[in-house]
Amino acid sequence: MSAGSAAHHWVTTWAASAQGPYPLGAPIAQPDLSAALPDPATGAVDQSMRMVVRPTRWSRRLRLRISNAHGNRPLRLRGLGVALHAGGGALLPGSAAHPDKPDATLEVPAGQARWTQAFTLPGFDRLGAEPGLQGRDLALSWAVQGASGPMTWHAKAMSTSYLAAPGDDGACRSDSALGFPHTTTSWFFVDAVDAWLPQTAQAVVAFGDSLTDGTATTLNGHDRWTDVLQRELWAAGHHAVAVVNAGIGGNQVFGPADPTSPARGGPAALHRLQRDVLSLSGVRQVVWIEGINDFSDNGGAEADAVIAGLREGVARLHAAGVRVVGATLGSALGSRRPGHGSPSQDARRRAFNAALRERPIFDALVDLDAAMTDPASGTLAAAFNGDSTFGEPGDGVHPHRAGHARMAQAVMAQLRLAP
Repeated sequence: MSAGSAAHHWVTTWAASAQGPYPLGAPIAQPDLSAALPDPATGAVDQSMRMVVRPTRWSRRLRLRISNAHGNRPLRLRGLGVALHAGGGALLPGSAAHPDKPDATLEVPAGQARWTQAFTLPGFDRLGAEPGLQGRDLALSWAVQGASGPMTWHAKAMSTSYLAAPGDDGACRSDSALGFPHTTTSWFFVDAVDAWLPQTAQAVVAFGDSLTDGTATTLNGHDRWTDVLQRELWAAGHHAVAVVNAGIGGNQVFGPADPTSPARGGPAALHRLQRDVLSLSGVRQVVWIEGINDFSDNGGAEADAVIAGLREGVARLHAAGVRVVGATLGSALGSRRPGHGSPSQDARRRAFNAALRERPIFDALVDLDAAMTDPASGTLAAAFNGDSTFGEPGDGVHPHRAGHARMAQAVMAQLRLAP
């Protein structure tokens, strides 16, 4: 290994936790996919896909992790490539990178994930390098070979990606948008992007439920608290930090009880901690915001049990040398969201918050309750209660984009950042 290589390492700069087989989950503003994906059990068949993601750090060399965690047969992808996104389903001409053998097949066994070989972006310096590429989108293209079977996905992408018609396995090799007539607001198969960065670079993983996944933020607005936090870090000169989102809407610390049984909210946090945090690259800090779904009328857990689960997870993270920032929970009292809003849920939430303040288990604590709850009514503050995608009244549990900005501000104050 050269001296230059030794001074660099892989750092995850984008992630989307694999939550289950399509269509299990809660996407936002999902178009009708019946023409693009007629049979979920069969999955994609000889079909091109163009997934659009936004890395929080860029480098000349990138690699992807392809997940078949919820598949029942080997997943075979051909025509793998990465490029700058030009808009719609199109690529910026001249920006595409392909493997040394572009027609080689990547095979991912059922229940597993695989890293691709590295892609080297052509003309990286000409394209702006860093920080000129900050806030730009990366388009990931491939074609499923044969029938994929059940498709591993992340339902709530909060951004638009593109699908070819079934049987069109050639669209992935073109810069054009014309081969991608279908759109989706979810991500299929890819669950991480790594960049080859200096040793000073680190990943901060946001781990949790829909409060992190972005329910009620703006579709294609990139205004989840993780997105806002990344931009605030850039503005403050902290360019070595990559914030990645490992939230899953509906996730719980404990549920579902059977980790092998797919659930709408994905595997329990304690079951997915290794896959969605510890197996990512360059992770130095985690921000863990979770528990409100465990306290829902559907969950029914008590505060002490959830705290014990968090304590177990923190111990595992500490053993890996990862600093952990936790959080109190804002109110869901009076929420119109099914399973939320009851006085019983709120009592357990308040007991949970009090215990975290009195007996710290994290390296630092973000007091989201103080930041987001109206002290007079005990509900989510009206200034944060709304839906930024649909322009509808809020559901009383999910803050809109302004609420996420407030969350980012509170989280940033508790991160350990190099001067």
